[in-house]
Amino acid sequence: MFAVTRLRVTAADATRLAGEVDRLLAALAARPGFRDGVLGRSADDPELWALVTRWDGVGSYRRALSAAEVKITGAPVWVHAVDEPGAYLTD
Repeated sequence: MFAVTRLRVTAADATRLAGEVDRLLAALAARPGFRDGVLGRSADDPELWALVTRWDGVGSYRRALSAAEVKITGAPVWVHAVDEPGAYLTD
């Protein structure tokens, strides 16, 4: 499965976001079931970003998000999150 978190970030916060996402991806990489993740900026809207992560399954993804280290590390990223569903099954 993969997860997409779209983020709305001002130009002034964009550089800081990249560092915060790097720390979040490192915390996620330590969780069982994490495969990979990438951050990208919209080609059409410079304030819209997407964090895409891939997981072994929904259970791994949800357990990772409930880990204290991930919650703490992810807070500065998720404050920019667009409120919408983000988990997608591939099977």
